[in-house]
Amino acid sequence: MSYFPNVAKIQYEGTKTKNPFAFRHYNPEEVVAGKTMKEHLRFAVAYWHTMTQDGSDPFGNPTNQRTWFGATEMETARNRVEAFFEILEKLGAEYFCFHDVDIAPEGDSLEEFYQNLDEITDLIKEHMDRTGIKLLWNTANMFSHPRYVNGAASTNNADVFAYAAAQVKKGLDISKKLGGENYVFWGGREGYETLLNTDMGFEQDNIARLFKMAIAYGEKIGHKPQFLLEPKPKEPSKHQYDFDAATTLQFIQKYGLEGDFKLNLEANHATLAGHTFEHEIEVARINHALGSLDANQGDVLLGWDTDEFPTNVYDVTLAMYGVLENGGIAPGGINFDSKVRRSSFEMEDLFLAHIAGMDTFARGLKAAAKLKEDRFFDDLKEKRYASFHEGIGEKIISDQEDLESLTEYALGLKDIKVESSHIEYVKSCLNDYLV
Repeated sequence: MSYFPNVAKIQYEGTKTKNPFAFRHYNPEEVVAGKTMKEHLRFAVAYWHTMTQDGSDPFGNPTNQRTWFGATEMETARNRVEAFFEILEKLGAEYFCFHDVDIAPEGDSLEEFYQNLDEITDLIKEHMDRTGIKLLWNTANMFSHPRYVNGAASTNNADVFAYAAAQVKKGLDISKKLGGENYVFWGGREGYETLLNTDMGFEQDNIARLFKMAIAYGEKIGHKPQFLLEPKPKEPSKHQYDFDAATTLQFIQKYGLEGDFKLNLEANHATLAGHTFEHEIEVARINHALGSLDANQGDVLLGWDTDEFPTNVYDVTLAMYGVLENGGIAPGGINFDSKVRRSSFEMEDLFLAHIAGMDTFARGLKAAAKLKEDRFFDDLKEKRYASFHEGIGEKIISDQEDLESLTEYALGLKDIKVESSHIEYVKSCLNDYLV
C-alpha cells in the first residue's frame, strides 16, 4: 500500500523546473568542497513532527489530513512506520530520528511500553535492512507525561528518576538494535519553576548522575553512540538548565563529560536564547563540541518554538560555513526538526516542506563552500587582527609581555589609530554569495 500514490521519488531537476515535487538545488551526488552533497548534509527526517504532529495549536484544533490511523493505537503505529519509510525513500533521506513515544504507545505500564517498542522497532529494523536507511539518533521523551511535571533527572521524586533511567536504558538498547550513530538528551523539564523550593545544585548533580549511568551502560552493552545534549532556554520550563550552548558546555565541563558528550544545536532554540544559529554553532565549534544540528527556523516576532522549515538562505549559509569550518558534522547530521504550518495540512505538504528545507541547505552549502574557497571571512579576520601578527601584538600572543612591559609600551604611544570595519560594505558583499 502506498500512502502517497501521487508522489514519485523526488529527483533533482535544477532551477528551471516548474515541478514542485523536484529538487531545484539539492543534487545528492554533486561534489562540493571535495564531498558529495549527501555526504556533507546527512539529512534526517524527524518522526515526531512528520508522523505525529496534528496541526493543532494553543488556540485551534487539529487540521492535518492523515490516512494512517487504524482501529487501535498499535495498528496506527505500524501504519506510521510504513508511511514514514515511504517518505524517507521518496525524499532520498538517508537518516531519521525519533523519541520513544513517537513510535509506540506507552500503554498502561512500563512493561507494556517495552513490548510495544520491541514490536515497532522490529518493523523499523526490517525497513532499515531493506532500504539501507540509518538511525541518526533516538531519545527518550521524558517531558510530556504528567510524571515529569517536576523534571526527569532533575525531579524531586526518586521513583520518577528511576522511571526516567528505565526509559534511557531502553533507548540505548534500541539504539544498539538499530545501529544508532548518536543518542540525544533534551531536558525539556530539566529546569525549575521557582528557586523558593529548588535545590539547584542537587538537581544538576542528579542530571549528571543519569548521564554517567548512560555512559556506563553503553560501555557495558558494547554500544557507544555519540551522546548529545540539546540546549534550549525556555518553554516548557521557565528556567532550563541547558539554556544555550555556552551554559550546556559549562555543565559538560563541570561534570567531566567532555569525552562523551557534544551538542545537538537547533536554530529555533538559538532564537529563543537571544542568539543566532551561527553563534551557537561557533560556540560549540571552538570548544570542539559541535555534534549535530536540528534544522528549522523560528519567528522573531513570536516568543515560542514555531519549528518552521528552514528557508532563510542567509542564516543557513552562515550555519553551513560553521559546519565546513568544523570539518563536517559526522557522525551527526542535519535533522529536520520542523513541522508544516497549520495551513499546510495536505499529505503532500510533508514532501513540499522537506524539499524546501533540503534545497535551502543545498544553497547554503554551495554558498558557504564558495565563501571558504574565496577566503572571504579569513581575509576579513586576518586584516582586522593584523596588529597581532607583528610587533607588540605578536609578542602579546606569544606570551612575551606582562602588565609592566605593556604599561611601558603604552606610555610611549602618541596616537592610537582604529580603522573602520566598513561592515555595511562587508554585508553587501556577502549578499553576492547568496544569489
